[in-house]
Amino acid sequence: MTDVLPLVEARLRTALGEPDARAAVTFLGTDRVEVLRFQEGDIVRYATLGMSAQPMGDPTAMVADPVRGPRAELVLSVRSGLADTDKVLRPLAVLAASPQVEGVVVTPGASLDVGEPLWPGAPFTSVLVAEPGGLVEDLDLDEPLDPVRFLPLLPMTPNEAAWKRVHGAQALQERWLTHGTDLRDPSRRSVPLD
Repeated sequence: MTDVLPLVEARLRTALGEPDARAAVTFLGTDRVEVLRFQEGDIVRYATLGMSAQPMGDPTAMVADPVRGPRAELVLSVRSGLADTDKVLRPLAVLAASPQVEGVVVTPGASLDVGEPLWPGAPFTSVLVAEPGGLVEDLDLDEPLDPVRFLPLLPMTPNEAAWKRVHGAQALQERWLTHGTDLRDPSRRSVPLD
């Protein structure tokens, strides 16, 4: 069986450069999840490493398929120096462990909620999972393994998350775009939702 994680880390390094920090979190009954930090100008990116070690499985399946199923890692980009965003490491690891812990399949358009601010003073407790392929290209693996997708995370305020549940992810993203929302601003306010 292919060890996916060295390939994933190599893809992250190719796309984002050398990480300047990394932290590991292990939750009871799950594999270790690392979060790597990449600094590029005034943008800091946090990428998980470990979520893709196992495929995400259908939570209703009697037995998890150890080979087939979607694989992903999470990437969060924020402006550095405006908030203590390094405290996002544990919440990101929690989100990355959710397929193993809760049996969820993380896909674009999904909302993920950690139930507390993503970092101290953050106006966000959840994220919208965006479409992959922009910042870090998918990593193709040998058959029959599914490719690893690198899913961008867009922080949402509680009001935005509630509005998204009613109107959908596409409508929220269009509203952000219409209002010129800086989704990398770690202390931004909610977009107008009326």
